[in-house]
Amino acid sequence: MSLFYQQDINETTRLGVWKIQEESSFFLKEVPLHREITHPHKKRQHLAGRYLLKFLFPDFPYELIRIADTRKPFLHNEQYHFSISHSGDYAAAIVSSTQRVGIDVELYSDKVMKVMHKFLSAPEHELINNKEAPPFITETLMWSVKESVFKWHGNGGVDFREHIHIQEFGSSSSQDHLKILFSSDPLARLDVFYKLFEDVCLSWVSSDHTG
Repeated sequence: MSLFYQQDINETTRLGVWKIQEESSFFLKEVPLHREITHPHKKRQHLAGRYLLKFLFPDFPYELIRIADTRKPFLHNEQYHFSISHSGDYAAAIVSSTQRVGIDVELYSDKVMKVMHKFLSAPEHELINNKEAPPFITETLMWSVKESVFKWHGNGGVDFREHIHIQEFGSSSSQDHLKILFSSDPLARLDVFYKLFEDVCLSWVSSDHTG
C-alpha cells in the first residue's frame, strides 16, 4: 500500500493521495484501462488516480465513467462527483456523492515562476509578496488552487488570470484555505483548502455554493 494522505471531508466527500511505487500490473488487478497509454509512467499515473476512486468509495462504478468534450471525466448519472490529478509520482482524487469537486496535486518547481504573469493578477502578486515561504512554495500553491477551481467548474472556457481571483489566505478549524472569487458564469465565492507537504502541495474544493 502506498497511500500517502487521506481525508474524510464530511460524510459524503473523501479525498486521497497515492505515492506511486507500484507497477501497472498492481493497479490493473482492480482498475480497467479504457484507453491505450504507451508511456509507462503516464500509464501508472492514470491507473493510480482511478484506483483511488474505488479506494475512497468501494462501490464507485468505473464502467460508467465518460469523458466530456472538455476532457473532464464524469458519471452520467451523477452517482458521484469526482476529480483526479497527478504530478510526478503522486496521484490524487476527490469523490463526493453530494457536491461538485475539484482537486490538484503539484510538485514544487521553479518552472511556475516563468508563467506567473499568465495566471496571477497584480493583487495576487501582492499576496505572495506578503506571505513568507520558501522559494516556489506559494507560487506553486496559487497555480494548484486555480487548477482545482478550474476542475470544479468543469466546463472549460476559463482564464486563470481573468476569472479566478485569489482574495486572501484564511484558516478555520485548523484547515488552511484560500478565499476565491470565481467571476465566470455563474459567479461563485469559494474556499479552496490546501495542505503543503515536503515535495508537493495539495488543493481541493467541494462546494455547490454560488452567489
